[in-house]
Amino acid sequence: MISIIQRVTTATVTVDRQDIGKIGTGIMALVAVEKEDTVKDAQRLLERILNYRIFADENDRMNLSLRDINGGLLLVPQFTLAADTQKGNRPSFTSAASPEKGRELFAYLQQHARQSYPQVEFGRFGADMQVALVNNGPVTFTLKTHGS
Repeated sequence: MISIIQRVTTATVTVDRQDIGKIGTGIMALVAVEKEDTVKDAQRLLERILNYRIFADENDRMNLSLRDINGGLLLVPQFTLAADTQKGNRPSFTSAASPEKGRELFAYLQQHARQSYPQVEFGRFGADMQVALVNNGPVTFTLKTHGS
């Protein structure tokens, strides 16, 4: 799995002019599922997101995790992260999971996140979503868990 995580002061996902997910200070994570990904990859990705130390401690060093600050988590499915952009002027999605597998693993990620962390919100798989955020820093990282 691939995720772009961003440290945010606020983030919102809107579908059909209705907010379906909204957080304050925390992490907004775009998530893509690749063909070979498994439930173990989803579990590992969530643990990395929750424990990745990207928030400032008392010495202004990135040393605290989302769990440490008790921040919000917004998970948003985005299959385009799995695109191969190495050649040409059009992305290839040969490494992306099928829509069925992507939906299944994102649903598993949602369920696992709800059980693991109290402050979690979600985008909607397959929906036309508008995502708004204020990236704090800016701080942005790519996490990959393929082969966990």
